[in-house]
Amino acid sequence: MRHFTKLSLIAATLICIAFSSTAQKNFMKDADAAFKNRQFFNAIELYKQAYTKAKKADAKAKILYRTGASYHEINDFKGAETYYQKAIAAKYADPEAILRLADCLKEQMKYPEAMTEYGNYKKANPSDPRGDLGTKSCELAQKWKDTPSRYKIENMALINTKDADFSAVYSDKKYTTLMFTSTREGALGKTDLTTGQLHSDLYETKLDKNGKWSTPLPLATNISTAFNEGAATVSKKGDLMFLTRCPESKGKKLGCEIFLAKKQGSGWAEPALLPFIKAEDSISFRHPAFSPDGQTLFFCSNMPGGYGASDIWMAHFDSKANSWGQPINLGATINTSGKEGYPYISDDGKFLYFSSDYHPGMGGLDIFKAEIGPNNKFSKSPENLKFPLNSAADDFGIIFEGKKQRGYFTSNREGGKGSDDIWSFYLPPLVFNLKGAVASKGANVNSKGKGEPVENAKIKLIGSNGNLDEFSTGKDGTYSFKLKEGVTYSVTVETSKQTVSASFKDGYLASKDMGALTTVGEMASKDFVKDFELTPVEIQIRLPEIQYDVSKWDLRPESKDSLNFLYQTLVDNPTIIVELNSHTDSRDNDKKNLVLSQNRAQSCVDYLVNEKKIPVARLKAVGKGETQLLVTDAVIKKAKTKEEKEAMHQKNRRTTFKILSWDFVDPNAPTDQPKPKTKTEEDNE
Repeated sequence: MRHFTKLSLIAATLICIAFSSTAQKNFMKDADAAFKNRQFFNAIELYKQAYTKAKKADAKAKILYRTGASYHEINDFKGAETYYQKAIAAKYADPEAILRLADCLKEQMKYPEAMTEYGNYKKANPSDPRGDLGTKSCELAQKWKDTPSRYKIENMALINTKDADFSAVYSDKKYTTLMFTSTREGALGKTDLTTGQLHSDLYETKLDKNGKWSTPLPLATNISTAFNEGAATVSKKGDLMFLTRCPESKGKKLGCEIFLAKKQGSGWAEPALLPFIKAEDSISFRHPAFSPDGQTLFFCSNMPGGYGASDIWMAHFDSKANSWGQPINLGATINTSGKEGYPYISDDGKFLYFSSDYHPGMGGLDIFKAEIGPNNKFSKSPENLKFPLNSAADDFGIIFEGKKQRGYFTSNREGGKGSDDIWSFYLPPLVFNLKGAVASKGANVNSKGKGEPVENAKIKLIGSNGNLDEFSTGKDGTYSFKLKEGVTYSVTVETSKQTVSASFKDGYLASKDMGALTTVGEMASKDFVKDFELTPVEIQIRLPEIQYDVSKWDLRPESKDSLNFLYQTLVDNPTIIVELNSHTDSRDNDKKNLVLSQNRAQSCVDYLVNEKKIPVARLKAVGKGETQLLVTDAVIKKAKTKEEKEAMHQKNRRTTFKILSWDFVDPNAPTDQPKPKTKTEEDNE
């Protein structure tokens, strides 16, 4: 059924099913009366009988349309689709039939067909934005269905029935008691002519020690009556309950009202009508939601001054004066020309959740989230909660278990037990792991191309949240960390004099992961793998090629780029002191080459000190001249071309570095460093 019809709990006129012989002769009049009074269950049969008596084509078209609309209001989408199509084929003049057909198709997830009809409606009524809005909604709905959010949902089969069960709220501080509305067998009152079901009553179920909900029981008869009750809310303290009640009077159409009941012992005192409620024949108040701070009541109403068929309003309670203020409309950011209702305020008071059939959605009512600004103002557009919390059916009445990302909502989607069912939802935690191995570069490479495992290498994981984790590798060289959601990490590998292997007694240079490692934006659990190869420190390590002009020591721009390798090595290994050795080729004499190589080594040191701000105490420049040639003159003479000879001379013109010590301490280094997390801290977290 259409939930603003049902949950408004319209006071249905108690019409006798057996019509008099006079009434039987005027089915159209009776059908229109039932339709006007929102008695859609009866209107369907009356219109079908009226159709057999109708003679004029326009009268038949109107009957077909209203039959479809009646089916639509009780959520029989297939019946509605059939009769809308018949009405359109019968040349029903109002293009609203095309729009209602498009809505009906969307609510059955027939998005391509729905977009066609929204296009037809736009052609028939180009000034109405609902054509474009419907097309946009279908496109978004298909996208959301194809890429669902991480929420998991489950039907609450233990408390649902074949009848309508909806609008669950927590009614105790520990979130172990649920109050909800139901039209199940045992409800008080007669059949509701709007829905064809029993009048709705409030029920309560409790969570046992095994985590199962008990058999729901109706609230006391001073709360549940022969009228429709539902859409209640309980204050954070558990001492106040606001509920919707729809009084009835024979031959009159009455609006629904909101009552306040105070806790009395283990039960509730007689409910009293709120003072600002002024329900009339066509005005209703329903769907109360009390703010956690106990100062504001949010509710749904079609009172004058709104934007559409049903708006969300609020009224403030002045505790000093013990009085309620006048209702205030939440404004055009929340309310539309459609229907909005089922408000809920998050436990921290920062967000409003509500349902709408106008904001871009998947079909029927969708659940939205809106940020509450200062003075309960709304400036940001509501956010659709998307699939699977929303569907092509009606989705409404969401609640959360405090600040946890779990709770309940109502939906009449496929897969349930009845017309409306209560569903649970939760957001499963994301699990992120980082693992890898540390090996020695080029040392005893195995069949998989991996070097010798490095034992006792220290892996440091620094997060953008300020946390620092450490891990020392075992004999197999492996490591592992658990990562947090929404954090960016840097990973470093450090060794010390004590970090030795069978092949390299002088240790290894540290390595820093230069790539981005982040869990920000990840929508699924993931295992990150980062392997490291450490450079073993033997005697000397050759830098990427550094070239000079002949007989000069000035660094070329490309040579500065090569020195950045050494700069990063110094940054990654903040305790090492290095010696830079520059070498020349064999041309020119020994004395000049020694001076030239010393100047070239010093130019490298000057660049690192002056431009890269490396402490001078960490660097030592030594010129080797032509004393350590890689390619001898005898070999060079055998080269066949001038180019080959020059390439061999270039191999001799090189710069290398070696580790002199591992114990440099920077006196200017900051003292406040992140504290490594201990195992106990991690376990507690």
